[in-house]
Amino acid sequence: MKAFFEGIQTLFVDFLFKPLDWLRALELSNWWLANIISWALILVCCKYIVYWCKELKKHQDNNEENQDTTAHSFLS
Repeated sequence: MKAFFEGIQTLFVDFLFKPLDWLRALELSNWWLANIISWALILVCCKYIVYWCKELKKHQDNNEENQDTTAHSFLS
């Protein structure tokens, strides 16, 4: 059983986490490039927040949104 868990450790440490080790070493020379994944995720989230707000505005302009406080039974 010990060999099984050591195999899982080898898989993750020696193979799957190698790109993250490279990014950690890169941080010492270039912080911006090392955090490129974070910046990409922030940009994707900002894009979808803007998209969601535009969709909400479109539904509100078409009077499709039910803003009645009795829309849910627990609010009445």
